[in-house]
Formats: sequence, C-alpha cells, structure tokens
Amino acid sequence: MPSNSNYLPIYTLGILLFFSACGTGDNSDDQNDEELSRAPTVEVLRAGYGSLPLEERLTGVVSARNQTEIYPEITAPVTEVYVNNGDPVKKGDPLVKLRDTEFRERLNQAESGYEIAQARERQALTSLNQLEVRLNRVSTLADRQMESASELEQVQAEVESAKANLALVRAQKNQAASIVEEQRSALDNTMVRATTDGVVGLRNAEIGQQVSSSTRLFEIGDTDNVKIQVVLTERMTGYIEIGQTANLTVASTQDTVVQASITRISPFLNPISHTTQADIEVSNEGGVLRPGMYVSVDILYGESQQATLVPNNALYDHPREGMLGVYVASALGTEFNVDDMDEEEQNSIFGPTSVTFVPVDVVAKGREVSGIEGIADDAWIVTMGQNMLVGGDNMAHFRMTGWEHMLDLQQLHARDIFQIIEEKYQQPIGSAESAGG
Repeated sequence: MPSNSNYLPIYTLGILLFFSACGTGDNSDDQNDEELSRAPTVEVLRAGYGSLPLEERLTGVVSARNQTEIYPEITAPVTEVYVNNGDPVKKGDPLVKLRDTEFRERLNQAESGYEIAQARERQALTSLNQLEVRLNRVSTLADRQMESASELEQVQAEVESAKANLALVRAQKNQAASIVEEQRSALDNTMVRATTDGVVGLRNAEIGQQVSSSTRLFEIGDTDNVKIQVVLTERMTGYIEIGQTANLTVASTQDTVVQASITRISPFLNPISHTTQADIEVSNEGGVLRPGMYVSVDILYGESQQATLVPNNALYDHPREGMLGVYVASALGTEFNVDDMDEEEQNSIFGPTSVTFVPVDVVAKGREVSGIEGIADDAWIVTMGQNMLVGGDNMAHFRMTGWEHMLDLQQLHARDIFQIIEEKYQQPIGSAESAGG
C-alpha cells in the first residue's frame, strides 16, 4: 500500500490547531479561559463506513514516443548546426554538418582506385580473349597433326593462367567498389540527420566542437505522446493488469492529475531483482508531462473490504502504549451534525468531554483515508491534537470538523501550514510577538 509520507505530521497539525484555538476563544469569559487552560483543545470528526479503492503508488519516468539519442557515426569537427532545442523535425532532416574535406579526398582516392581496377579488368579480359583465339588455332592445327601436343598444352596452361588473373582482377575491382561505397557512406555521415519525427531537445552541438561516435548531440522524440515506465515487483504482478486505471500526479503541479491506463506489462522478470516493467502511454497535448521527469503513479486495482473509514491523520502511534490507534470521544452522540452548523458554530469550542485511546487494526490504507477495525463506524474521533492527550487526564475540549476540510488539510505540506498561520497573525512563526499571542 502507498505510504503517507506526503501528509502533515501530527505535531504540525497541533501547531495549527493551537493557533486556531487562540483566534476563536472568548477572551471576555474568564471562566472559559480558565477551563480551556486545564484541558487541551482538539478537533474531532465522525467516522464513516464503506470500502476504499485499492491502489498502488509507484514512481514513473516519462519518455517521449520514439525518443532516441542522436550520435554521429564519425569523428570530425562541427561546421554547421541547423536546429535548436524545441524545433520540430521530420525523419531525414539535417541536424548537424561535420567537416568533410578529408572524407571527400578519401572518396576521390577510392574512386581512382576503382577506375584502375576497371582498367586492369579490361586488360586481363583482352589478354584472355587473345589466348583463347590462339588456343582455338593451335587446337585446330593439332587435330591436323600440324602442331605438337606440347605446344597445345602450353597454350592451354596460358589460358588457365589468364582466367585466374581475370578472376583476381575482378575481385580487386569489387574490393575497390566496396571501398568507394565505404568512403561515400563516410562522406554522407558528415551530415547528421534526424532518425525519427519529433522535437529536438538536450542540444549538445556547437560549431567548432570535435565530436565522435560517443558524443550525444541531441535527443528527439514525439512529446505530444509520452510513455511512463514503472517497475513492478513480483508480488504486484499478481494483481496489477493491463487496462487498469493509472492516475499520474505531476510533482511540480500537485493539482494536475492525468488519467491513463496500463498499456503493456513485460512478461519477463529480472532474474536478479525479480521485477518487471509496465508501460503507460498517454496523450500529452497540453505539454504537462516532460520527458525525463518523475511522476507519481497511482494504479487502481480494486476495492477493499467494508470497514470503518477514518482520515489518515486520525491514526496515531501512541508513544507509551506502543500501539497504533485512534482517540475516541465516546461521550459525543448523534446530536451534532457539522453539515447543519453555520460557520460560527463550526468554529465553536465545546466540552470538555472524555477521550479514550483505542487500538485498531488497519485493513486497508489509501493516500488520504484508511479502513480500520476496532471502533464503531459512527464514532467521533480526534483528527488533530493527539499529541496533547498523551499523559493527560483524558479530558479535552473539542471543535467539530467535516471530512472535506480534513482531507484538504491532509494534502497541505508543513510549509503551507506555517504560511497560513503567519498570514493570519501577520507575524513570523517563532517571533516574540507570535509567541506572546
């Protein structure tokens, strides 16, 4: 199950609750001030009942479709750069020109060598034709007993030698032709071209720069369509499948959630790590997802069993009991309904009332809500200020809050909480004025 590392720590929520209580107390009522000083003030919320969507939070890496790195094939200085970061290109478009003087000279030499090989082939072929004509004449005379057998054998040997020489010359010509193609290809490689359609990024090419086959010049890919790769453990492959919903959260914009689905899962596990890879393909027309960025991936794979539902901030690791549980305001009944209260009533502080720490079992845990066993599904539970109840007399004043408020609060970071407090009191946290207030 995903961790709760992004939620507010209990002590931070306690700070917020402390300052909020200071802002809502009735300073004209000395008796209430005295009572408030004896018992802490906490926030309570009524638990719910239902099931949670089961989800697995993973971290994925974004890459563009057909994303590829561009390397030169040869070693040479850069003489021209035709594109820059963000430029769209088509497959085959020129990107970089490398110095070609040496390669043109090598090609000229290779073409000259090929022409020499062609001339030698013609010469060898002419010599063979002459010997074959002579062989026909000597053979005719030998049939008429007008030429000796030894002469015939000599001419036959010369013909075979000429055939072998022609074969050698032709092999040399083919070799010369291969050298020409090799040098022509090397010359063509002085122009580095796009290998796919896409957008240019990570430019690493400047005029005068010496580059080689190990120098990455650019990356190119289709950024309108991206792929997110996540790693699945062997256990996850038992319940994560192709087609399941995957919600992508961008770290730089916490409010941006992109909904997609798992496109494919590799059937092979790494023999060492026993993990595999899942791909999530998604349209990126808005450009929210950038190649190379990390995103949080929440894969939804079902629902949990029915259980009592509480915000994650209600769960408290009791330092003395050494157990996970919740504080329950058992004396509160159904007479309170936050939805029916106006803003002033919702900010009112009631009590004091008794609170009891109750150990619970977590049967399902989501990013904001957990399903637990051990308390009634309509119990009033403490969601903020649990640290102020440890070692006390189990009495506390309370202020009621709703689910929407608490879930919004859980998504805030600690720095957001302190900013809210500073804006409310117009004093930096830790200053003498704020401490005295």
